[in-house]
Amino acid sequence: MQALLKLSRGIDWLNERVGLAVIWLILASTVISGLNAAVRKIFNYSSNGFLEIQWYFFAAAFLLAAGYTLLHREHVRVDVVSSRFSKRTQIWLDVVGFVVFLTPVCGAILWFGTPFFLQALESGEMSSNAGGLIRWPVYLMMPLGFALLLLQGWSELIKRVAFLKGLIPDPTVKSGEKTAEEELAESIRRMAEAAKGNGKHATQAD
Repeated sequence: MQALLKLSRGIDWLNERVGLAVIWLILASTVISGLNAAVRKIFNYSSNGFLEIQWYFFAAAFLLAAGYTLLHREHVRVDVVSSRFSKRTQIWLDVVGFVVFLTPVCGAILWFGTPFFLQALESGEMSSNAGGLIRWPVYLMMPLGFALLLLQGWSELIKRVAFLKGLIPDPTVKSGEKTAEEELAESIRRMAEAAKGNGKHATQAD
């Protein structure tokens, strides 16, 4: 299990670095969009290449950061039902989700998406728009992004199994995030302080 946890830490490190790197693609896309608009207004010139590179960068940021997003538990979650279960039950639901849903879906996309990219790379497929870009770089983002997501899913699976075995703390609690018990204790403390303050003011008024 320790070897698997080491592998998990390596995957976490990889997706952390990738996520921090692709943030710059959002900035690049924004800058190109602004420059493209300025050049079009000032010089009455534009190119489909300028437009396509923006969605290339956006697609890369969206897909390559999927693993980073899972690492930080920022994907949309519907916890209306699972939040009523015990922590161990919630962890088991995550385990089932990673094994039964995330892994097969990512595997299917890799299976069908990789040949799609290889075909475009071999043929040198170009955009059908005048002045457009070569296609294979953006096609590469699909298998690459889902490969990173699949790896992160396995990392999360390892961490949850390790938690169930009592080897690591709860991996679903974000760093610096208070648990439900801590939030409840904090609410009770604030209510007690407020009640104490109100009682003190009432005494002074008397």
